Amino acid sequence: MSRIVAIVGRPNVGKSTLFNRLTGERKAIVDDVSGVTRDRHYGSSDWNGVDFTVIDTGGFVPLSSDVFETAIREQVHIAIDEADALLFVVDVMSDLHPLDEEFAHILRRSKKPVLLVINKVDNDRLSLDATVFYQLGFPEYFEISANNGSGTGELLDSLIGVLEKLPATPVIEDLPRIAIVGRPNVGKSSLINALTGEDRNIVTDIAGTTRDSIDTRYRAFGKDLILTDTAGIRRKSKVSENIEFYSVMRSLRALENSDIVVIVVDATLGIEAQDLNLFWMAHRQGKGIVVLVNKWDLIDKETNTHLKVAEEIRSRTAPFVDFPILFISAHTKQRIFQATESILEVYENLTFKSGTAELNNYIQPLIDAFPPPGTKGKTIKIKYVTQLRTRRVAFVCFCNLPQYVPDSYARFLENKLREHYKLHGVPISVFFRKKN
Repeated sequence: MSRIVAIVGRPNVGKSTLFNRLTGERKAIVDDVSGVTRDRHYGSSDWNGVDFTVIDTGGFVPLSSDVFETAIREQVHIAIDEADALLFVVDVMSDLHPLDEEFAHILRRSKKPVLLVINKVDNDRLSLDATVFYQLGFPEYFEISANNGSGTGELLDSLIGVLEKLPATPVIEDLPRIAIVGRPNVGKSSLINALTGEDRNIVTDIAGTTRDSIDTRYRAFGKDLILTDTAGIRRKSKVSENIEFYSVMRSLRALENSDIVVIVVDATLGIEAQDLNLFWMAHRQGKGIVVLVNKWDLIDKETNTHLKVAEEIRSRTAPFVDFPILFISAHTKQRIFQATESILEVYENLTFKSGTAELNNYIQPLIDAFPPPGTKGKTIKIKYVTQLRTRRVAFVCFCNLPQYVPDSYARFLENKLREHYKLHGVPISVFFRKKN
């Protein structure tokens, strides 16, 4: 199920600070001057094992004639329409603002779940001041300080409760879903047309021809797949059309709904920052990953050109480097069927399930030979390991002192599990829990 959460509100109430807090990154620029956020920022977040995508929007100013504020206003409406839940941020320091009241009316008309977030509540006096926001008509509100993180735990608990009640996204016979993603004009639609042997999707030399996500059922090698052609995702500074913003949101939703993410890279340009953004979003969500370097027929090649390009790609995706990279041409159909075989192989790896007994027969001798390092004079003992029954490949290790297990040891176990079970192309999560 896709989960998209949009952070909305008037200018300079702390939306970008909250976005940075939820995603654990500093992607959004924060400043005391209103209107700093003009483009949208997209990031991944998770709470109590539930993943969701967060969108930071620009400050909403109704009836403004300013060209930037007009564009931001229209894109905020798009975010409201496309999001599954909305975080409506207000500022306790500026009291109840007329723009807050006007925006509250717009949000109620959307019929979307809305959580009212009162930001900058840093002390008891400000907590008392926050009661004035009951006038906005929402049954409850959440007092937080996005700057220092106070109150965000309670907010996230309620948000996850809202997201888990959302109806499941309809799927076609629950078939494996493969999202074809990448920047505009890298050949995503051409690839699907080449695979299916039909001109199902419009192909032109104009970047951004595909505006929506298009599902295509594809039968190959005795398997049924759903291929999703998505709109090209370019850097936010290049996203100027509202319709393109709509397309980007649909592409992100397609990525969240997919099992495998196929990142198409233009061989003439190489892997760029936006390709890596897609890569890490797929990785964080535990999706199977395949990278296809398209337009390989346009490259002047030497003996080991493909090895050098693959090494460059893996150097930029480290530490996760165990995924397929294929060099294809959708135009000449070079290696596109090998690409399908790799996609199916990664899907099989993604659906891998191990028995607890067999898993411990392998992992316990390894742990005994290479135990986690002691901390503060204490010995960490891992009792047993089991695989979680989730749509991603995840293992949990029950031990006496999970808080002291270093990240490097988790990566060590992750690499050993991937090597032993040959989980090529699949991100692996290793968690440590207290064994009572």
